[in-house]
Amino acid sequence: MKLLNILKEDITTAFRKDPACRNILEIIFCYPGFHALLLHRFAHSLWNIHLKFLARLLSHINRFLTGIEIHPAAKIGRRFFIDHGMGVVIGETAEIGNDVLLYHGVTLGGVSLKKEKRHPTVSNNVVIGAGAKILGPINIGENSKIGANTVVIKDIPDNSTVVGIPGKITINKGKKVFDLDHNKLPDPSATIIKNLINKIDRLEKEIDKLKKQLNEATYVDLKSE
Repeated sequence: MKLLNILKEDITTAFRKDPACRNILEIIFCYPGFHALLLHRFAHSLWNIHLKFLARLLSHINRFLTGIEIHPAAKIGRRFFIDHGMGVVIGETAEIGNDVLLYHGVTLGGVSLKKEKRHPTVSNNVVIGAGAKILGPINIGENSKIGANTVVIKDIPDNSTVVGIPGKITINKGKKVFDLDHNKLPDPSATIIKNLINKIDRLEKEIDKLKKQLNEATYVDLKSE
């Protein structure tokens, strides 16, 4: 009964997080993200009762059907949603909190061959943009936003917006970046380049000013002679 209630929440979440969704039948038959999550929840249950081969087999079938690879040992919270989903990879020791949204091409990957915690922990209410790579046993803080194609290899505190390769924590002029407003994510590289250009402009003006003063001083000296 508990699993059934969680699956009902998953359907409601699809309605809430995808404006293209029209009815329950669409979710049940046409949403690979929902299919992947449904099969993972069953595979995870098998894993927990030590039917690990069956769990891995179901996970493999899941990947074949949906293009989404979730290790059956991965822990996923409630109201989780994968939008589009193709190419998503979630590793064995990954942990995902509640109300998390992932887009296609996201990887929650490991950077170690040791049999230990080697995949990320994603806290509640996190949004991870398309193509982002979250690597290693790092923590992504609550209410954080990871921009598309960002590569994150260090812990991220709560309420952060992260963009770039490697990912940098940025502040978007003190304004909230909403879940789907990827076009409003700040660009730290562009900011650095802009600051450098402004600094060069200021230095060129200072040089021109000094040249003018030098020319005037030379003219006065020549005139006095």
